[in-house]
Amino acid sequence: MIDITHKTNTLRIASAQAIVKVSKQETIEAVNNKTVPKGDVLEMAKTAGLFAVKKTAEMIPDCHPMPIEQTNVSFKVKGKEICIEVQVKTIYKTGVEVEAMHGASVIALTIYDMLKPIDKGIEIINIKLLNKNGGKSDYNIHFKNQLTAAIIVCSDSIHAGEKEDKAGKIIADKLNSLTINTDRFIVIPDDEEQIRENVIKFCNEALNIVIITGGTGLSPRDNTPQAIATLIDKEIPGIMEAARSYGQTRTPYAMLSRGIAGMRKNTLILTLPGSTNGAKETMDALFPAILHIFRVQDAGYKH
Repeated sequence: MIDITHKTNTLRIASAQAIVKVSKQETIEAVNNKTVPKGDVLEMAKTAGLFAVKKTAEMIPDCHPMPIEQTNVSFKVKGKEICIEVQVKTIYKTGVEVEAMHGASVIALTIYDMLKPIDKGIEIINIKLLNKNGGKSDYNIHFKNQLTAAIIVCSDSIHAGEKEDKAGKIIADKLNSLTINTDRFIVIPDDEEQIRENVIKFCNEALNIVIITGGTGLSPRDNTPQAIATLIDKEIPGIMEAARSYGQTRTPYAMLSRGIAGMRKNTLILTLPGSTNGAKETMDALFPAILHIFRVQDAGYKH
């Protein structure tokens, strides 16, 4: 199965359809009048569909087991067609499209099985996904102008050439995947004055985002949060609360990060851990949803 451990739980909704087409109007009348020899067709089929949705992961090899928090089955009879619609909801890391389609398919097969003794000309048609919502794709926003970002790596050892930078490159890769321009990338020592000078410089250039990686821990040279705190006009506590909550499910050390986030004029400033995993997990936790900040600022956005 695909690794989904980096994803976050969000509300996921999917709706699917299947149509059962019979060959005789008498068949539809038997369904409506509940005179089919095998029993109440629609109620039996609905029950089968509910089981099918919950057991999708047992039938489709690459589907992840997940909590199914709501399933709704509805029927519409038009002429000689029984239209089935299944809606599935969950709060989880991956979507429920296959669950909805599996449920619709099994409902259609159940109807077929119950009606075949009285109608030999039944067809199952148009099994398809109607719509889906949820996941990070819902938060991808396309802006009128390309967003710009600066990355500042704060590390005495990397600045001295004693250690290779990995966290900064991971941050750049993530931003580039979101088509955010990251041509400003510098490495500086863990020095409060240099941190402040460079952040002020990039903010004065009206960049949209400044990300500092490193210096958010508890060692004597971890100076980033206190350097940034004096520069922020509006702190946004929820950003780093979300990042620490995400990280805490992966390592108990996430609670030790002192990262802060906020706005200086129209520039978002983020302070991330210097560790490779810490930087990656924080970026996974925050992006692309955090870009909603610039949706508010950008009257020309399109979603």
